[in-house]
Amino acid sequence: MKRVVTLGEIMLRLAPPGFARFVQTDGFDASYGGGEANVAVALANFGLEAAFVTKLPAHEMGQAAVNALRRYGVDTRHIVRGGNRIGIYFLERGANQRASKVIYDRAGSAIAEATADEFDWDAIFDGADWFHFTGITPAISPEAAALCLAAAQAARAKNISVSCDLNYRKNLWTKAQANETMAKLMPYVTHCIANEEDAADVFNIHAPATDINAGALNHDGYIDVAKQLTARFGFAQVAITLRQSLSASHNNWGALLYDGTAAHFSPTYEITDIVDRVGGGDSFGAGLIYGLLNGFAPADALHFAVAASCLKHSIEGDFNHVSVAEVKALAAGNASGRVQR
Repeated sequence: MKRVVTLGEIMLRLAPPGFARFVQTDGFDASYGGGEANVAVALANFGLEAAFVTKLPAHEMGQAAVNALRRYGVDTRHIVRGGNRIGIYFLERGANQRASKVIYDRAGSAIAEATADEFDWDAIFDGADWFHFTGITPAISPEAAALCLAAAQAARAKNISVSCDLNYRKNLWTKAQANETMAKLMPYVTHCIANEEDAADVFNIHAPATDINAGALNHDGYIDVAKQLTARFGFAQVAITLRQSLSASHNNWGALLYDGTAAHFSPTYEITDIVDRVGGGDSFGAGLIYGLLNGFAPADALHFAVAASCLKHSIEGDFNHVSVAEVKALAAGNASGRVQR
């Protein structure tokens, strides 16, 4: 069985029920999530051996986060326990023309203060085939950035494939800070994942004839972005998700995968009445990793990843609760949503 290791922060997610606003709610629904944890859960649901590495407090809230991962079969053996707090994020789900909103409360979390010498990289990467992290983790703190660098270096020393989802978050750091830090990490990355804005925000590489806010995406422009990223950092493959956000409730969703010679485009899914788009990019990353590790052709791996992510938009919470069979059915064209009996 293929083994994937992910490293990052799992947070307590607090969200008003339904589509209520922060200022009107009397209570919050609690769950857990975070970029790399979301990838680990999705891969475990796909049947791979998935390990999540982080640092969490030894108190009950830290244990609740561990339990949230264990229930889906994620390997939590290498989670370091210590520190004072777990990160929190508040989510207000948007609808129609009102955008979703995220407020972070994660400063001083256990993983933000963790150091690389607290982790046994030889044990963590023993038998691993793939390592994944996102640009969110190094944005948390200088210590977390150093942790990502140590992990990526250790993985590459063992000839393990390394994927990074750039995942720029303006609420965590500036574009200049992201550029400086991520440029130091990219030499150890073999597979780069980005959304339609990340390359511009992090590396100032723009897709021509594109207007994100208007939902106008130029496919040829994104091929150029992938080529520029590959030329600069030597990636084996670059994947870019392409979201046309017509409203908070209505998106067109697709992606491209560039393998150094050819660019492959997925079908575009029209997603209406979105239930929860948080974790959509992580679901794409998990699907791509699954496909590539299982020997799918590049186009097939891409189609699987986009279908997995499309289904995530119908599921509440950060985690993607879908099976390989469900993803393959959608990728094969079964998008009717008919009752399965």
